[in-house]
Amino acid sequence: MSAVSDLRRTVAELHRELTRYELVIWTAGNVSARVPGQDLMVIKPSGVSYDHLTPEAMVVTDLHGNLVEGDYSPSSDTAAHAYVYRHMPEVNGVVHTHSPYATAWAARGEPIPCVLTMIADEFGGDIPVGPFALIGDDSIGQGIVETLRESRSPAVLMRNHGPFTVGKDARSAVKAAVMLEDVARTVHFAHQLGTPKPIEQHHIDSLHARYQNVYGQ
Repeated sequence: MSAVSDLRRTVAELHRELTRYELVIWTAGNVSARVPGQDLMVIKPSGVSYDHLTPEAMVVTDLHGNLVEGDYSPSSDTAAHAYVYRHMPEVNGVVHTHSPYATAWAARGEPIPCVLTMIADEFGGDIPVGPFALIGDDSIGQGIVETLRESRSPAVLMRNHGPFTVGKDARSAVKAAVMLEDVARTVHFAHQLGTPKPIEQHHIDSLHARYQNVYGQ
């Protein structure tokens, strides 16, 4: 299962990006990736130090969160990730953090308004808030899917919990998590200075289309 081996290595490496950008503390947070062509995913184990997140430590589950391969129990957020994969076939990577500024917006239950071109570029409009849900079953996953289906955003702020991001692959989902924390911090500062100026919808549409379809190599 070379695809699984490759994803174990990729997912392990991407967890280091979460600590590099200070999006997580202790053992909180997780990255997962869908295994191409199989009803499987690779995800971080529960409660294991980031210093010990080797490729071998990653676990493989089915898309209902049942352990298929690995020496540890899967992340406590596995059910949420699995639900997203079952209901959003275009998604191949999911990330959850408790990054401070984004989580502060989640605690307030307030969307991050599209007042920066970076928000228009990456998120296509306001970054939405999902419903309050308890960990352990499909409730969080349902809230993620229901919220993101109504939005172009790859990020959702789950109320009183924190951000989840999705992507075409796990690296894209990590990028969205990094950018989310950056804009959450900047818009927080803007609110301290006064009332941020919203970007008009036609400019948001233009910026998002350019960034998604033209920007980069």
